[in-house]
Order: sequence, then structure tokens, then C-alpha cells
Amino acid sequence: MALVAAAVGAVSAAVLTPLGDHWMKALLDDPTCPGEACEGKSPQNQGCAEDARTFKPTADNPALLQIRYSEDCKAVWARIQQGSKGDLVTVKVDGGTKRTAEIEYGNDKFTNMVATPDGEFQVSACAIPESSGESTYGTYCVHATEATAWR
Repeated sequence: MALVAAAVGAVSAAVLTPLGDHWMKALLDDPTCPGEACEGKSPQNQGCAEDARTFKPTADNPALLQIRYSEDCKAVWARIQQGSKGDLVTVKVDGGTKRTAEIEYGNDKFTNMVATPDGEFQVSACAIPESSGESTYGTYCVHATEATAWR
């Protein structure tokens, strides 16, 4: 009887595990908030980081500022990778809203998302140093559009 139970368990696991993995992957890979529903939400919590592409200038980018864009979520957000406590990172879509986040600890932070319109859009992101002078850079901004070379 134990041998039969073990065999049934092994066959069930072999059949159900791939199906279960496929089902869970589909659930986790699909964004939960396309478009306006993503406005102000965390890209990580909504699954938008999965397909996100990045615009990060490599030359003269003192804060390692980047703009992330999820085509599936129809949203953008900004991330600073080399800042200091108190520095701000902002993202704004022309004609849309602006989001700001502050580095609370460490040296990186990302904003919540801003929805992009269908078709053409323009987005700006800025790294703004905290006023105490701990940062080694001045205010730095980057700009992108839907046609930018996202990677």
C-alpha cells in the first residue's frame, strides 16, 4: 500500500508541478494594473518590473539615474542608484503626474509609477541632492520618449 501511495504521489507531482509552475508563472508575469490603474503604485508589487526596459545614460550620469518603462503596464518610473540619504528622485510624464521618492537609507531608491498615454509620450526624471551637501553631484535630469533606445 505504501508503494502504491508513493507511486501515485510521484506521478501526481510529475504532472501537477509543471502545470502549477506554468499557472503561477502566468499569474506572476502578467501586470496587475495596466495604464491608469498603475498610477502611483509600486512597479515591483504590480509585476511591472518583469518586462521593464531601461534608459540610463552612461556618460556624465553622476547619480546613475535611470528611467524604467514597462510597455505591458503602460507606465514609467525613475531610479537613482548612486545617491545619499535624503536625495530625491523624481519622474514626470508631460501632461501627466509627477512622482517623488526620497532615499531613506542606502544609496538607491525608485519612484512609484506614472502612467503613460498610448502612443507618443515624453518623460523626465531628476536626481536632486539633499541640501546638506552630502551628495557629490548637483541636480541631474534625463529625458526620454517612447522612441528612446530603451534596453
